Amino acid sequence: MGGARTLAQLYRRFGAVDAAGTSPLYERVAVALSGSAEALRAIEAAPARKRHPTLILAALHDLALGGRAPTLAAAYAAADGDAAAAAAIDTLLRMTDSVVAIAVRRKTKTSDTGRCAVLYPAIAEAARRVGAPVVGLIDVGSAPGLNLHVDRVGITYSDGRSLGDPSSPVQLSASLVGHRPVPTRAVPEVVARVGVDVDPVDATDADDARWLRACLAPDEPERMAKLDAELALAATAPPLLLRGDAVEVLPDALARVPADALPVVTTTWALSRFPLEDRLRFLHRLDEAAAGRAVAWVSAEGVGVAPAVPTLGDRRASGHSIVGLAVFDGWELHAEAIGRCWSRGRLLGWLADSQVGASPDAPWGAH
Repeated sequence: MGGARTLAQLYRRFGAVDAAGTSPLYERVAVALSGSAEALRAIEAAPARKRHPTLILAALHDLALGGRAPTLAAAYAAADGDAAAAAAIDTLLRMTDSVVAIAVRRKTKTSDTGRCAVLYPAIAEAARRVGAPVVGLIDVGSAPGLNLHVDRVGITYSDGRSLGDPSSPVQLSASLVGHRPVPTRAVPEVVARVGVDVDPVDATDADDARWLRACLAPDEPERMAKLDAELALAATAPPLLLRGDAVEVLPDALARVPADALPVVTTTWALSRFPLEDRLRFLHRLDEAAAGRAVAWVSAEGVGVAPAVPTLGDRRASGHSIVGLAVFDGWELHAEAIGRCWSRGRLLGWLADSQVGASPDAPWGAH
């Protein structure tokens, strides 16, 4: 009884607090699930770590999108909260095994490329400091690999400056804080795109793409349209996706970048899932790779999460993240905090002095 009561509280809170104001459908469905003893028993058929509302609701949404729960799909399409709540409970009871199987196999994924507004100027700055005319992108922990198309999106900042491709089907915007403008230098030619994740999602695979859509609430049409544009963009230049622990797979990923390109490894809110020991091993892997070539690491992580990146005296869990740039060159490491960001990159404060480092006209390898 205690476990069922706790699960009911979890779903009620998710509906009343987390979904409230963003998804009226999920607010209604989650509260309805919390009040159904039968639905809660069905959810308890899943392993404890697979019972969270975001995952169970995504599994139900996946069944609806896949044509296996037509009544639920119709209720979602009509934005009918009462009908959606009833259909969700009915689907969960009739298809408990299917819901649990999806939840066990999958993890909820985020496909928000808003973080590209942070990554783009940081990657361009990394290339400038090393004097690299071409780069290879390696994204760690962002399963769909959409960050790997950072150079192919259009970004507009609140001061009117823009970066990237103005004709791209994916257009992003970000607000700036502070007095230092984001530099408008372009990301060099990208000659390799490699994603690393323990559970990679192939945006060009129909089932995986449907799962990415299922991870969004059904009454978020703007986010769904944005995701569809991102998936279409990714399909035109699919990245290489490597499955495995980032620390172990990183050397293979770096080896996939041509010798004449600067490997730029990116992590966006990925390292917080690693214990400190693994974060230090990750740093060591980058250092090892730099014995034969320069390697750059661009990070957007919580304060104090990314090893070697200065915290600027900011407090941990302060509500913002530090944008870090680390360049490994031979046995030297130059790490700097080049910005702060909030709301997963929607708000950015640029800090770097972009006049420091190698000239953009310097020959590749002249560091």
